[in-house]
Amino acid sequence: MNAPNIAVLGTGSDVGKSIIAAGICRYLADKGQRVAPFKAQNMSNNSGITPEGLEIGRAQIVQAEAARIAPHVHMNPILLKPFGDKQSQVVLNGKVHGNHTAMDYHTRKAFYFEKACQAFDALAAGYDRIVLEGAGSCAEVNLMDTDIVNFPMARYADADVILIADIHRGGVFAQVVGTLACLPDDYRDMVKGIIINRFRGDIDLFRQGMAWIEQHTGKPVLGVLPWYSHFKIDAEDSVEIEKINDFKLLEKNIPAVAILRLPHIANFTDFHALARIHGLQTVFIDSPKQLDRFTAIIIPGSKNTRKDLTWVMERFETPLNDYVRKGGHVLGICGGYQMLGQWVKDPNGLEGSPGQTRGLGLLPVQTLLQSPKTTTLSEFRWGDAYGRGYEIHMGATQLTGGVPFIRIVSRNGIPVNETDGCLADNGQVAGTYVHGFFDFNTIIKKWFDLIGLDHPLDFSIDAAIEKDKDYDHLKKHMETYLDLEALI
Repeated sequence: MNAPNIAVLGTGSDVGKSIIAAGICRYLADKGQRVAPFKAQNMSNNSGITPEGLEIGRAQIVQAEAARIAPHVHMNPILLKPFGDKQSQVVLNGKVHGNHTAMDYHTRKAFYFEKACQAFDALAAGYDRIVLEGAGSCAEVNLMDTDIVNFPMARYADADVILIADIHRGGVFAQVVGTLACLPDDYRDMVKGIIINRFRGDIDLFRQGMAWIEQHTGKPVLGVLPWYSHFKIDAEDSVEIEKINDFKLLEKNIPAVAILRLPHIANFTDFHALARIHGLQTVFIDSPKQLDRFTAIIIPGSKNTRKDLTWVMERFETPLNDYVRKGGHVLGICGGYQMLGQWVKDPNGLEGSPGQTRGLGLLPVQTLLQSPKTTTLSEFRWGDAYGRGYEIHMGATQLTGGVPFIRIVSRNGIPVNETDGCLADNGQVAGTYVHGFFDFNTIIKKWFDLIGLDHPLDFSIDAAIEKDKDYDHLKKHMETYLDLEALI
């Protein structure tokens, strides 16, 4: 008889479910178990591509890496990518299924739950255990009847539930007790233990608190997980993009790169490899103040390119043009690449209202948004430097000048010989569709050469190797502070 599956549910959003699920995956994999992650429905603009060229949430890719397996579309059959206040693009089994308002999607929950169960069954057939991740709070009483990702999915998977609470945001006793009080008896009985996450300070001072929680809930506290800073795991959502304009933290003699914090920013994990480099500072900004302080400005991906482009034009058009005129360097990735051009057209309203939006005009390119969506794992070369990343975009961009930026040599494992992106004649402005552009040191070095960054930087850290080491650090962190044997 197989051991039970494990469902990691939370008292709220961003309490650490994704990362704790990743740690459990690494722990079980190192125990010799065939383990895979699963999230029925994910809402995030931080997505990635599986080896078969299908799109899923980035969190499940991270969890698959932690489990030492390749990501698969069955791990996240439903992905919602918000592009407006009340609308999301629905990605079903890795492909665009359409755009829905919240109410439209709500009325189709039975259909989507059936698809999620089918994906779970297909995934579970090949593994010993599944580690499921919930979404948001698992005790939203007004949504419980149509919930397809928390307790209903855990029950379908016959999974033991671990409840995660975040002590850093305060009110942890109310989080735990209140969550359990909101659950019906059958759901409450599924909860086998509690983890208190993001603790700061002396854990011994919380022993009495742990005892109080156990006494008032009848559930064991499996441990208190301290805040960590000695390793980094890609998260589905991240507080780092909420910390903007930290100019006061910049050190004068250390070069810095700024990333525009777009309202609909996508795939912010593109810049984790830069953030790892000793001797380089990365800062998210939403204000054009102090642009001259930065060696380069990056415009990242967006889930609503034209809407974000309007925001960029209002705030940054003149400052960015002045910055480039004074010799500054700008790089656009995916939606950011499109924004650097002359215009972006969306005749069919793929990302909102049909129309055309004028671009920054810093690159001689023009973009037409159109179906189908490009989703590929892509290998590329920039001169003699090799890189590997992924493409997720709707639309095609045509060069009217400049030169192609990089050359794509394979997509989804199939050799190709195609160009991507654009480099302006002045050599200061460039754009590419490739996410994960900075994941290889050879590419980072070449970009530093392009932007004239000759500061003695430390390239001793290889992003791929360091990422795998971080999963081991996460496992050790959890082994130290949690009763993992009881958990599994």
